[in-house]
Amino acid sequence: MHPRTPPASRTPRIEDYALIGDEQTAALVGMDGSVDWLCLPRFDSAACFARLLGDEENGHWRIAPKNADRCTRRGYRPGTLVLDTEWETDEGAVRVTDLMPQRDVAPDLVRVVEGLRGRVTVRSTLRLRFEYGSVVPWVRRSDGQRVAVAGPDSTWLRSEPPVHTWGELFGTHSEFTVEKGEKVAFVLTWHPSHEPRPPLTDPFEALESSVADWQAWAARCRYDGPHRDAVVRSLITLKALTYRPTGGIVAAATTSLPEEMGGVRNWDYRYCWLRDSTLTLGALVQCGYLEEAEAWRNWLLRAVAGDPADLQIMYGVAGERRLPEFELPWLSGFGGSQPVRIGNEAVKQLQLDVYGEVMDSLSLARRAGLPPKPHMWSLQSVLLDFLRSSWRQPDEGLWEVRGGRRDFVHSKVMVWVAADRAVRALEAFPDLNGDLDGWRALRDEVHGEVCEKGYDPERNTFTQYYGSSELDASLLLIPRVGFLPPDDPRVVGTIDAVRAELDHGGLVRRYSAEETPVDGLPGGEGTFLVCSFWLADALHMTGRTKEARDLFERLLGLTNDVGLLSEEYDPVAHAQLGNFPQAFSHIGLVNTALTLFGASGEKAG
Repeated sequence: MHPRTPPASRTPRIEDYALIGDEQTAALVGMDGSVDWLCLPRFDSAACFARLLGDEENGHWRIAPKNADRCTRRGYRPGTLVLDTEWETDEGAVRVTDLMPQRDVAPDLVRVVEGLRGRVTVRSTLRLRFEYGSVVPWVRRSDGQRVAVAGPDSTWLRSEPPVHTWGELFGTHSEFTVEKGEKVAFVLTWHPSHEPRPPLTDPFEALESSVADWQAWAARCRYDGPHRDAVVRSLITLKALTYRPTGGIVAAATTSLPEEMGGVRNWDYRYCWLRDSTLTLGALVQCGYLEEAEAWRNWLLRAVAGDPADLQIMYGVAGERRLPEFELPWLSGFGGSQPVRIGNEAVKQLQLDVYGEVMDSLSLARRAGLPPKPHMWSLQSVLLDFLRSSWRQPDEGLWEVRGGRRDFVHSKVMVWVAADRAVRALEAFPDLNGDLDGWRALRDEVHGEVCEKGYDPERNTFTQYYGSSELDASLLLIPRVGFLPPDDPRVVGTIDAVRAELDHGGLVRRYSAEETPVDGLPGGEGTFLVCSFWLADALHMTGRTKEARDLFERLLGLTNDVGLLSEEYDPVAHAQLGNFPQAFSHIGLVNTALTLFGASGEKAG
C-alpha cells in the first residue's frame, strides 16, 4: 500500500490514528506524529500515553518537523505493521517510521527519523504519564539515556546517534537536524522498575527484521480474490490484536472511544469476547492461518474451563475472569465523551449465545483438522447438559444491554446452534459419546419455540426478543448459522425488514437505540459496521449478489487512509465511532470477502 494523502481536517478524529504493536500491546499514532495511546506491558495494562482520552498533559510522544502540523502522507509498508509518516516542509522532507518489534524480554517502541530532502529541523516531545495519564514519573540521566520511574513502571529512552536532549515542563525534549539519507532512531523501553534494565535493542536491525517478518506472515494468506490488500490489512490487524503468549484476541486496542460523540456509551474493549470466536476461527482457517487458529482455539478451551454455569462472555488476555469496571474522572474523554471506563461490568452478564458460539467454534476447529485436545469433547458435552436445563432463561443478549434480561431471539438461535453442532459431531464421529436422541430433541424444541415466539407472521420477520416489535441486526445471522435456509420466506422477510427499519444512511444499526429502552442507556450510537457486513452476506446468500458487492464496496470505502475500521460509523458526520481498530469489523470484512469471492477468488467473475 502506498502512502495516501490524509484528509485536510485538523480536528482529531478516531480515523486519524494508525496502529502499531508487538502482539502483546499496541499504540495509536496520530497524523501529527504523536503517539497518543500506549498501554504497557499488555493491552489491558494502564496507559503511559493517554492523550487520546485527555490532553497533552495526560501523556504522549510527538516526533515531527519543528513548527509542522499534520503529516503530508502516511502509509504502512506493504504487508506489515510498520508505519511511515512523511512531512513536506519549506526546508525539505522527512520521514518518521514507527514500529514495535516483537519483544524478547521487554516492549520497545522504535521511532526512526530519516531525512528525504533538504535539511529539516525535527523536534521530539516526550511526556510520560503512568496510570492512565495521572502519574508524572521521576526522570534522571543514566549512561546517556533518560530513565523515568514511578511506582512499578520504568522506561529508558535513548537515541542513536545521541542528539541534544533536555528536560522542561515535566517533559523530555530533543531537537536535531537531518539531511537526505541521515537517520536518527529513538527507542523507548519499558520494564518493571524493580528489575534491571533489559538488553538494548538495535533499532535499525529491529526495523529490518520487523518488515521481513510481517511480509513473510502476510504472504501466507491464501485469499487471492478482489480487494486482497484490504483483506490482508484486516488479517494483519487481527494478528496485531492477538496476545501472543496465550493466543487470545482482544476486541480492540482501546477503551472508551465513544459510540456517540459527547455521549456515555464508552466501554473498555481490551479483552477477549467469546462472541468473536467462530467468526475469527473461520477467517483464520480459510485464509490459511492454522497456527493462529489453533492458538485461539486453545485460549478458548482454557478460558471456558470449569463449571458451565460460570461461562463468561469475555475474559482477560490470559483468561482472567475478574474485570471490574471503574471510571477515570481526570480524563476528559475523546471529544469530551465521558465517562472514561476501565474494566467491563458486562463480564457478569448472562448471554446464552456464547454457549452456541463456543460449540460452533470447537465444531469448526474439529472440521478444519486442528489437532484435537483430549478434554474438548467432554467440555462440549457438559455445556450441552447445562443448556438443556437452562436455555429457557432470559438473558442480556450479545449486545450486552443494560436494560434488563429478555428472551432474545439471537440467543435462542445460538442455543439451537449448540445443540445442532453437538448432534452433527455425533453423526460424523460415531466414536464420540453423547446423548444423541436427547440433543436432537433439544434442537427441535428450541427451533419450534423460536419460530413460534420469535417470529411476527404479520410482518414476516423475526423480532429482537419474544413479543417485541423491534428488530435486531443479529437476525441477519439466521441463514449463516443454518437455523433456516436462505430461501425460506421468513429469512428473506427478516433480511428485508432489518434492511428497511434499521437503515441509517445505507448502513445498518444494531437495533433502534433511540426508540426502545432495551439497552437502558441514554442517547444513540452510530451504525455498527459488522452488521452491515452481515447484511452483505445475507444479501448474497439470498441471491442478491450485486447488491451485496455494492454494499461491500461501500464498506471498504469507510476504512481510514491506512485501511483500519473502528466499531461504528456515523454516516451523517462521515466519521468513525467506537473503539479502534475493532476486531469484529475486520473479521466482518474478511469473512464477507470470502463469502462473496471465495478463498481463491473463483467467484469473482
